[in-house]
Amino acid sequence: MKKNIISFALIMCLSLLYIFNMNFFMASAKTQEENFTAKSLYLIDYNSNQVLFEKDAEKKLPVASIVKLMTIDLVCEEIQNGNLNIEDKVIVSDNAQNMGGSQVFIEANAEYSVGDLLKSTIISSANDASVALAEKIAGSEDEFVKLMNKKAKELGLNNTNYVNCTGLPASNQFSCAKDTATLLRDVTKYEIYHKYSTIWMDKLEHPKGRESELVNTNKLIKYYEGCDGGKTGSTSEAGYCLASTAKRGDLRLISVVLGAKSGKDRFSESSKLLNYGFGNFENKKVVDSSSVLEKTIRVKQGQCDYVNVKPLEDIYVLNKKHNKDSEIIVEYKLYDYISAPVKMGDKVGELFVIKDGEVVSKTNLISVQDVNSASLYDIVNRVVKNWKVR
Repeated sequence: MKKNIISFALIMCLSLLYIFNMNFFMASAKTQEENFTAKSLYLIDYNSNQVLFEKDAEKKLPVASIVKLMTIDLVCEEIQNGNLNIEDKVIVSDNAQNMGGSQVFIEANAEYSVGDLLKSTIISSANDASVALAEKIAGSEDEFVKLMNKKAKELGLNNTNYVNCTGLPASNQFSCAKDTATLLRDVTKYEIYHKYSTIWMDKLEHPKGRESELVNTNKLIKYYEGCDGGKTGSTSEAGYCLASTAKRGDLRLISVVLGAKSGKDRFSESSKLLNYGFGNFENKKVVDSSSVLEKTIRVKQGQCDYVNVKPLEDIYVLNKKHNKDSEIIVEYKLYDYISAPVKMGDKVGELFVIKDGEVVSKTNLISVQDVNSASLYDIVNRVVKNWKVR
């Protein structure tokens, strides 16, 4: 009898503990959004673009200096495409010198390198440096803004419109958290961006020997583990904004906080978002771009009959931590054959990653070697060999 009473009491305690934990979890999930005071929030996985958290993410809002992310994106693109070099010189106009607001006090008619102006824009959010770069690329800020809006359409930023390249208050200039994350995701791919975005403090040397101190406006660069990029913005109409990216292991996240009440809030709420992502999700590498497939593809009229194949890029699959692993299948489809000449990197098929029955990612399969077209000698030699085998 005594044993039955003890067993019953133990079962009741465990049941109550289970109910308490479930209620606590449900309450945590319910109030998670209430823990944030910013007007708009967005958190995504960089690799898959999967949304991990959002609040009013498509609401059109002023974003202040976060506008400069598009300026930075276009400058990095010009450098990547070879149209601009970081050593190229820029002659500063009176217009650029007199921008006001956040600036590094560049001198009109003086020469600065593209690299120094880009560094000043990324680290110190310098309006004068931003306009100088815009004028270097497009001739004027107005023409550069046209390029900004064109790029916004290419990236699918449907709730974004630019009026200037600095983020200074302007009528009809707006964006949203979702678009901002997409833009930062594009900027993050550039190595030249990270060359400067990870700097905490530096100096800009002016032609006449004067120096301006550069301090990164994104404090997470120094204080948040793994943060290596982002952009701040603040005006009376926009409030305090921050787009940031951080990487730990194989997981890179992008978070956006718009319209926070204070500078402290934008950093703390960004940290909360990132903590939520790193605490609850992980990336699993399922496709390695350095691994050659066992199967080859046939080459017609080439100096050799087959070519080796590999994926174009790595593929990661996002999983929620502590959950039972999803069923992940990797399938590929090769062309029946490819005709010579073949160049290394030529597409020869596609690879698909399927998670729980749904295609979640895909990439091209490419040739890992060159194959020249067969000469008359090669063809004759091949016929002779085949005849000997018979």
